[in-house]
Amino acid sequence: MTQPAETAPGDISSLSYEQAREELVNVVSKLEAGGVSLEESLALWERGEALADRCEDWLEGAKKRLAAARDRAENGTRPSS
Repeated sequence: MTQPAETAPGDISSLSYEQAREELVNVVSKLEAGGVSLEESLALWERGEALADRCEDWLEGAKKRLAAARDRAENGTRPSS
């Protein structure tokens, strides 16, 4: 099974949570394995930070959606269309 190719830096904002998390795991693995130049390590670190931010954005959005759903359930209202 082949690993998916890493997306370009500008494409992080279009990644799903699962895609960003999977790529972040790959980045961390590469950094932990070592054997890359300082320049590549820095690029991987920066990419990892951006991917972690993307995952955090998704999780924050999910928390807000859950809170809104709980509020609606407690108030007996349905989501608006």
